Amino acid sequence: MWTRLAVALLLTSVAGCGGAKEDKPMNDSGIANFTLQSSDIQDGQPITAVHTCDGADQSPQLSWSEPPPGTKSLALIIDDPDAPSGTFHHWAAYDIPGAVRSIPRGQTIGTQAVNDAGKSGYIGPCPPRGHGSHHYHFKLYALDIDKLGVPEGAKIPDVEAAAKQHQIAKAELVATYERK
Repeated sequence: MWTRLAVALLLTSVAGCGGAKEDKPMNDSGIANFTLQSSDIQDGQPITAVHTCDGADQSPQLSWSEPPPGTKSLALIIDDPDAPSGTFHHWAAYDIPGAVRSIPRGQTIGTQAVNDAGKSGYIGPCPPRGHGSHHYHFKLYALDIDKLGVPEGAKIPDVEAAAKQHQIAKAELVATYERK
């Protein structure tokens, strides 16, 4: 009798281990993580002027690691929570196909949302002079749907709110910029 019980426990534990796949690391919210990087900017470091209003105002190159299984599309949001009048939304690109792994420097991909300057597409950092260093959050959401379903001409906060409802993973890079 004890032998049958031991065999049953052993089979149960082996069955529970067999074929298990490695899970992606989770963040504090229980959302899977993947990584966002750039050849143009480094996490925690200043953004070079070419990507700001003091230069060519050119979007930086961005690339990311493999998002988790089930990713059907991606949404990119860039904002500045240090802006004097509250968070300033610089860029949102959404309905980016899930198989895409990068955005070249100065290029756009997917559908562009309307930024807080009233234009679609990228607008670089341009904090007030003497206001100190601002933090620019580059957030990439892996989504469980092909199309976000926001109306044409949607503003960035609406895109981000919709993306959060469908996120299965999030990657983030934070860089700084200061105008003296």
